[in-house]
Amino acid sequence: MPDNFHIGIIRFPGTNCDRDTWEAVSLVPGLHPRWVGHRDRTLDGLDAVILPGGFSYGDYLRTGIIAARSPVMEAVGSFAEKGLPVLGICNGFQILAEAGLLPGTLLPNSGQTFLCREDGLSVEQTRTPFTLLFSPGARIRLPIAHQEGRFYADPDVLLELEGNGQILCRYQDNPNGSLRNIAGISNAAGNVAGLMPHPERRMMGEGASAHGRLFFQSLALWLSGERESSPLTLSSSSLDRS
Repeated sequence: MPDNFHIGIIRFPGTNCDRDTWEAVSLVPGLHPRWVGHRDRTLDGLDAVILPGGFSYGDYLRTGIIAARSPVMEAVGSFAEKGLPVLGICNGFQILAEAGLLPGTLLPNSGQTFLCREDGLSVEQTRTPFTLLFSPGARIRLPIAHQEGRFYADPDVLLELEGNGQILCRYQDNPNGSLRNIAGISNAAGNVAGLMPHPERRMMGEGASAHGRLFFQSLALWLSGERESSPLTLSSSSLDRS
């Protein structure tokens, strides 16, 4: 697999998971992280883009809404239109939704509290650049850390998400009141994805300690063009064995 895929990591004022994401990308052979600023207007030379978690612009007005209007987001939109991979993690998911690159919105948690814990997830869609190495129904564990992560969309949008296979993963024990237990989605094309859980915090070790690594390894596989021959690395019973 070629070792020259450049992954842009976008930093907004208030982003605080950027270095975790940098380290996660660096751990995967073939992926090389690059910083991208919120004022940048081009993503030339990049093969994929990640919007990390944090509290962009202090979450003022509404989570993600100011960052969604940053100059770099016009470039992200053009990047996505070319079919290139874009991943938003936590606040990054909120930004992509506010920018209109993903459907729905993220509302305050049903309990009105900040949630910081590990949760079980079920991976639903395995044909995106970020989920190739999972098998359908794979059960994994990832950390969550958010106060506004409750996914909401109108009924017709929910039907489209279900019908088009755009739901990436669901919570097993819905911690925040998300409709249909949704923890992550993609756009209709599958190249833009948003996750409220943090895969970059589960990269080391074995079993559940490394469940996040599969998202980044999937990206490397997708970029290498080995999409159809990808092994089903993580089975539906993996959570029980970890």
